[in-house]
Amino acid sequence: MKKSIYLTLSIIAISVISCNSDYEEVPVEQFTQEFVFSETDSVGEKAEEFLNGIYSTMQNGHNRVGDDYLDVATDDAVSSALAQTSVFDLAQGNYTSMDRIEPDMLWGRYYDAFRRVNIFQNNIDRVPLKQTFNGGEPMTRAWKAEARFIRAFHYFNLLKRYGGVPIVPEEALDLDDDVQFPRNTFSDCVEYIVNELDAIEDSLRIRPIPNPGADAHVVNKGAALALKSRVLLYAASPLFNEANIDPGNELTGYASGNAERWRRASDAARDFINTMPFYSLEPDFLDVFITEGNSELIFFRQGGRNQSVEDKNGPIGYSTPNDADGRTSPSQNLVEAFPMLDGRTIDDPNSAYTYDFNNQYANRDPRLSYTVLHDGSSWLNEEVETYVGGKDNPNSAIQKTKTSYYMRKFMGKFENQNDYQDVRHDWILFRYAEILLNFAEAENEFSGPTNEVYQVLFQLRERAGIDAGADNMYGLNAGMSKEEMREVIHNERRIEMAFEEQRFWDIRRWKEAENIYTQPVEGLQIIQAGGIKNYNTVNVRPATSFDEKRYLYPIPYSEVVKNSNMVQNPGW
Repeated sequence: MKKSIYLTLSIIAISVISCNSDYEEVPVEQFTQEFVFSETDSVGEKAEEFLNGIYSTMQNGHNRVGDDYLDVATDDAVSSALAQTSVFDLAQGNYTSMDRIEPDMLWGRYYDAFRRVNIFQNNIDRVPLKQTFNGGEPMTRAWKAEARFIRAFHYFNLLKRYGGVPIVPEEALDLDDDVQFPRNTFSDCVEYIVNELDAIEDSLRIRPIPNPGADAHVVNKGAALALKSRVLLYAASPLFNEANIDPGNELTGYASGNAERWRRASDAARDFINTMPFYSLEPDFLDVFITEGNSELIFFRQGGRNQSVEDKNGPIGYSTPNDADGRTSPSQNLVEAFPMLDGRTIDDPNSAYTYDFNNQYANRDPRLSYTVLHDGSSWLNEEVETYVGGKDNPNSAIQKTKTSYYMRKFMGKFENQNDYQDVRHDWILFRYAEILLNFAEAENEFSGPTNEVYQVLFQLRERAGIDAGADNMYGLNAGMSKEEMREVIHNERRIEMAFEEQRFWDIRRWKEAENIYTQPVEGLQIIQAGGIKNYNTVNVRPATSFDEKRYLYPIPYSEVVKNSNMVQNPGW
């Protein structure tokens, strides 16, 4: 009998169990379910280690894809690496079902995680945990819900990459079981995920977490509601709802479009806003990413206190304990997406500020300086020099910016310090700003630019530091059409969520990738002569054709070969 590789796993995921000196007489590879889920372990030590192994299948996104951010495979940046990179291959479509880009095409990783969750679900009730939560509920209830959330999260990761995928039975299968499962429809997968989230939301811990030092990272009720909001937003989006790449194919999307899906997505985001009072926009945009426990943070993967993001992505012209690599080069395309300080676009003649290409960073949306380091930015008590021959863009064949920009987002507040210090570098999976953006997009698509849509955009722009203006509209025009508001929301999402693994998927679900990838990615070349700087745009990544099949990844060839019921995505 043929077996799919993702299901031919050992009875226990050995790698997640650490060897404790108290049990050295039992080889790790011989741990049994009875040992891990012991009926005499009231602390649940080994069971919790197993759960932590399930958590470990959720990735930290900092420089995740071959040392680059996933959004470097969009028009927001290019990799500074000297050699060809995984994100370049993703952007250019240099992959097939047989030579996939493994850092992002993680089919086997997710099905491995499903098996771990199933083992945990089927055995944890044997453990007589004394711990309780939420006023006396047995902790096993929360742990089971956390594992189910991770399973739902990974099904969504598969769904946005491949469309409908096999929903495997929730018992842990043995090697002689029939595992030739067919793909479930896109709709089946959406409903399975949403039903799972609805079922577990009241079994999860709620913020504030009683012991944040140990448990701040755990799945909580806010995470379940946030994932539901994201899933329904994607399901309502053009790629899956109204512009299926294979019309009528229920594996690649819905058989027909339905505007009610936008209402459902709007309701999910509104439900979060109305029922989760703990969450709000953090006043300081920079603190969102480096201060654990801030009011905007919903769910994250721990990254610890360190200098890793600075070392990997900071500008190269500074002598620090670990000289920076300058890995990420934000694009001129991204820079020009940020509005002026009054919230109006750089080409809007009604702006209170005049955009000058040769002085283009003046009077801009403050999020620009929070996201990008440019020539003249303050960093480590010096000015960044990205003009040709400057200390951050030297005339030598080393890894350095390719665009005259460096990524500043996620880093500590080092503008006026002499050296890097350790700061929090967690990877935020869900934050409150996304919920507001989800609501604005879905509500606008269903009802048009209502007052509620305007209000959430006002909140985001006020926090960013945009001028309210005499009309308190933060640069937005009154009476916009749905199409005009859509353009505003799409751009607001781009600049607010830059480098957070949103844009790569957004331009696909919006069905806009075919227009974006066929335009070159631009950088800036700055030439200084006699104290005067001249600015010119340059192409740093060529335009490429974008076949419609690329809106979804190919099912791995190995799975199609081994499973006669597995249907490949169109075009692959």
